[in-house]
Amino acid sequence: MNIQDTLNQRQQEAVEKTEGPLLILAGAGSGKTRVLTHRIAYLMKEKGISPWNIMAITFTNKAAQEMRSRVDQLIGAGAESVWVSTFHASCVRILRRYIDRIGYGNHFAIYDADDQKTVMKDVCKRLLLDTKIYKERALLSAVSSAKDRLLSPEAYAREVQGDHYKERVAVAYRAYQEQLRQNNALDFDDLIVKTVELFRTCPEVLASYQERLRYIMVDEYQDTNTAQFELVSLLADRYRNLCVVGDDDQSIYKFRGANIENILGFEKVFPDATVIKLEQNYRSTGNILAAANEVIRHNKGRKEKRLWTEKGEGEKVRFGQFQSAYEEAEYVAGEIAKGVGAGRWGYEDCAILYRTNAQSRLFEEKFLLANIPYKIVGGINFYGRREIKDLLAYLKTVDNADDDLAVRRIINIPKRGIGAATIAKVQDYALQREISFYSALEEADEIPGLGRGAAKVRPFVHFIQTLRSEADYLGVKRLMEEILEQTGYVRELEQEDTDEARARIENIDELISKIVSYEKQAKEPTLSEFLEEVALIADIDTVEEGQQHVLLMTLHSAKGLEFPQVYLTGMEDGIFPGYMAITADDQEELEEERRLCYVGITRAMQSLTLTSAQQRMIRGETKYNKVSRFVREIPRELVHMESPLREEGLEKPALPDGYLQMKKAFRTKAFQPRTFPVTKAGALSYQEGDRVRHVKFGPGVVQKIVDGGRDYEVTVDFDQAGVKKMFAGFAKLEKI
Repeated sequence: MNIQDTLNQRQQEAVEKTEGPLLILAGAGSGKTRVLTHRIAYLMKEKGISPWNIMAITFTNKAAQEMRSRVDQLIGAGAESVWVSTFHASCVRILRRYIDRIGYGNHFAIYDADDQKTVMKDVCKRLLLDTKIYKERALLSAVSSAKDRLLSPEAYAREVQGDHYKERVAVAYRAYQEQLRQNNALDFDDLIVKTVELFRTCPEVLASYQERLRYIMVDEYQDTNTAQFELVSLLADRYRNLCVVGDDDQSIYKFRGANIENILGFEKVFPDATVIKLEQNYRSTGNILAAANEVIRHNKGRKEKRLWTEKGEGEKVRFGQFQSAYEEAEYVAGEIAKGVGAGRWGYEDCAILYRTNAQSRLFEEKFLLANIPYKIVGGINFYGRREIKDLLAYLKTVDNADDDLAVRRIINIPKRGIGAATIAKVQDYALQREISFYSALEEADEIPGLGRGAAKVRPFVHFIQTLRSEADYLGVKRLMEEILEQTGYVRELEQEDTDEARARIENIDELISKIVSYEKQAKEPTLSEFLEEVALIADIDTVEEGQQHVLLMTLHSAKGLEFPQVYLTGMEDGIFPGYMAITADDQEELEEERRLCYVGITRAMQSLTLTSAQQRMIRGETKYNKVSRFVREIPRELVHMESPLREEGLEKPALPDGYLQMKKAFRTKAFQPRTFPVTKAGALSYQEGDRVRHVKFGPGVVQKIVDGGRDYEVTVDFDQAGVKKMFAGFAKLEKI
């Protein structure tokens, strides 16, 4: 059987149109990955194109791995030579070979969000910037936005002349970038920006990649920013065989720099482009698609398309409005429990989607009381845990000793008696000499006033030098074992003999398992490549299929996923769409919110439930919101009304079927909103990083403590229950 026989007519057209620019408008659930992988197979088997000349780029590791797996199954031998990768991983691959052409070392570090904050914090301190006015997060956001638009610090400074605040931001941007260069480090935005800079600066390098990558396919094109657009345009400029696949109706990442005009204006940039629409949906039932179509048609900035399916109408979309957010969460918990109890679905079939992370708290409380297993997507990342960051910092230092952040993190782990005064003198010496922190350590005997501190620094430098000399032939696993043995990191934890220490040892064991897995899968495993793989892992890549728990996540996190049962919650004007979108002068913000709603609706395969609350507590105040306009945009004949809706407002909601029985079964004092008098403690007996115990959740590690005014808000990663936020006065945590 021909591999194309499983495709519908439009999909076949997209597969067989191989020459020249092509825009595939792929609606949600329309089989775009199937089209891309079959297109690669068609190029190789029918057109005789070498796999070496084919490139497919997407956004997440999860999507890239799925594409790679399908290509391997379709093609077999030769498939491994097709370049299938994410944007960032592709750029790392190019920069590892050629970044020395633009003044960086090839063993550059990749900084994550925490690293970026540390650098910007140092920048603010050095520039004497008031962080109450110039917040680190706002500065980093401005820098990221500038890089998305390919604005260098100098270009950004010229653009903002006359605006005092932004002029100071420009100074911080310049200092931040200088610090990254000194550390031989790139942040995520730099991976794209520096690749574009390399191509523009070194035409011979660009020409070599243009000659190699003659057929380029880009997935999720609606999510590309200006820098990514320029990167792809440069690569495709010689042969112009550029195929982009995307859905303007699912462009939801404007806040990350995504430029919807890249897809809406594709035909302006490529006047000879062919446009093919994929509108047949293979995921959802007819009523769900009809609801999605009716919502999204209210957007003006879009290309016309309408999803349809051969799966039948299915059940109607359900909508329920409840008196409070407590009752909303109680209802959802009850519905899931009833469905699982009746054998209609499993926990893993259900997803709770919401606009903001803060909305998860009530659902977590109800799920715990109802004994429903759940997992929050976007919680504390494994690679963000203290012991993992410590050990990765050792590996980063071995790979790139110019990475000041990594070196400073481990210089006293384990304790070597190197005090703050010694570190400050080394740092000052490094700044004066314009050398890295590690290079200054190597010259410790030359640093004025260091005295006996130099004797404590020398063993550390000798240890790192030894590891660096052994790195190439030891391999990553043996290198890690050497670090653990020489530092005594695990031995110290074993001597603590606490639950927290044992949990940290388990995390270290898991890191070693990750290293072993990497070395087995990689063709030529290297330390640099392992650190790249770890650095490029995203939250969504950690979602495992087949796990027996309900998933809770924001609508942004849900993109690319699908579930039999979806609960789209908090459907109220002011929540979703948000207040800022409703009050904005132009319609762009509201249209992006509507696209986000469209994404949420089209995650559902069999059943979609929309819920809202008449009143909701927000930042300590009770808010009364109307039902979301997005709900009101769905025709009444598509909706099973579990509460009556009128054009001019809402009547008192009717209770849904089985609601009273469910409420009685789950009734508990904790379900009723009450006011609790809390006396704020003068100080807590525990701090971030400490091991604590909760009467219900058991032992866990304190991740974050925020002074909320009336009480402390504590975030704890519990061994069994996962990450929870709670007020110290209620939690009664005990340090262990």
